[in-house]
Amino acid sequence: MSARVLVVDDIMPNVKLLEAKLAGEYYDVLTATNGHEALRKAEQESPDIVLLDVMMPGMDGFEVCAKIKSNPKISHIPVVMVTALTDVEDRVKGLEAGADDFLSKPINDTALMARVRSLIRLKMATDEWRVRENTANQLGVIEKSSSAMAESTKNAQILIVEDQDFERRKIEGALAQDHDTLVSVGSGAEAMALVNSRAFDLIIVSLNLENEDGLRLCSHLKSNERTRSLPIVMVASSPDMPRVAQGLEMGAYDYILRPIDPNELLARVRTQVRRKRFQERLHAAYDISLSMALTDSLTGLYNRRYLEVHLEKLLQKNRESRKSMAVLMIDIDHFKQVNDTHGHNIGDEVLKVFAERLKNNLRSFDLVARMGGEEFVAIMPDVSEMRAQIIAERLRRSIAEEPVICGAEGGALNITTSIGGALIDHEPHTPQEVFDRADKALYEAKNLGRNCTVFEGAGKLDPAKFSPQRRDNVQAQ
Repeated sequence: MSARVLVVDDIMPNVKLLEAKLAGEYYDVLTATNGHEALRKAEQESPDIVLLDVMMPGMDGFEVCAKIKSNPKISHIPVVMVTALTDVEDRVKGLEAGADDFLSKPINDTALMARVRSLIRLKMATDEWRVRENTANQLGVIEKSSSAMAESTKNAQILIVEDQDFERRKIEGALAQDHDTLVSVGSGAEAMALVNSRAFDLIIVSLNLENEDGLRLCSHLKSNERTRSLPIVMVASSPDMPRVAQGLEMGAYDYILRPIDPNELLARVRTQVRRKRFQERLHAAYDISLSMALTDSLTGLYNRRYLEVHLEKLLQKNRESRKSMAVLMIDIDHFKQVNDTHGHNIGDEVLKVFAERLKNNLRSFDLVARMGGEEFVAIMPDVSEMRAQIIAERLRRSIAEEPVICGAEGGALNITTSIGGALIDHEPHTPQEVFDRADKALYEAKNLGRNCTVFEGAGKLDPAKFSPQRRDNVQAQ
């Protein structure tokens, strides 16, 4: 895995030692010997991870970490604090400052490399979503999000897999102050049954289960689509470090060694919950931006961009299945007069009601989109010509026969629509050719007086033939 690592330490032999170890694993190594230089290089060089010494003159590692995590430009960069300090309070202080992990000197090479690889993978995944968020932000469809440190860590849903009562009570006691919902089980089978039926924010897994391998459970969780991205915190003993490293390679996010310090466990859990909620917010923002990019903001229908791409796929499917589909071009009659007489706000109300009636009168798998202005398109796959004509007339009638409730004087407006339709066979066609054929039929409907339906090859449809009283006679055709 190629990545850039920023090593920060005021003692040059320590820098050189870490640099040699990381270079041996083919990482690109940047170095800094004080806090100010570290902050500057973090902004300018965009490293994938920072290995940060705690005991530095001037600005210590805790302050540097806090400044990194409070800066939106670089707060997503993982920070591993490296120190000779063994006091648990120092580890907790670093984790609360935003550090992603804490490694003690002399550094265990296995733990170091596993942790670096794990955090870089997480960072690269986050980077992908941040790029998408930035694109959406530049397009003006979402606002810029804050950093992960701003996320709440309270009221998390946490699953604990621990078969020793004393250890389980200790974990539950440590997490009680955040008002988390804690569910404890004693086996992997129970855990898998639960994660398939309810959502969790984090799973704590003991690697020292008496009758099974906790590491195997981690593997199952990471291979399960439902739990693949769920943070896992492993609980292990010091001799288990090779297995911890294996768990990190599998995709577990963090670990804590026994004897468990409650404050350190709480700090590590908070870090993982915060990161998960931050990533969920990035995902949600992207989903919103994608929806906004592909849908019409006023009516909620798909826009022309989506319609053209989707129609291309439907035409290809038509060719493969050798079936036909219908395309309807739909236009609100004299819509300019609505805007000129009643104002654009009333016009918008009419468009929204119009769009809703179109959706309500089409099949669930038909597609309706707004082309722009008062023009709409409906795509009906796998349909006969007679069925398409029945649906088209039903659409026209649903608009004409019921006034649109709106804010206009009198509380409602009478609206009609003209529809042009074309049946598209399984021969090769382009989207533009299809639109042109339906649009030509629509143009003819307007020339014939509007409030009517014209189908390519069939001319103007006789409303009497498609009235509700007679429709049953042709429904099966």
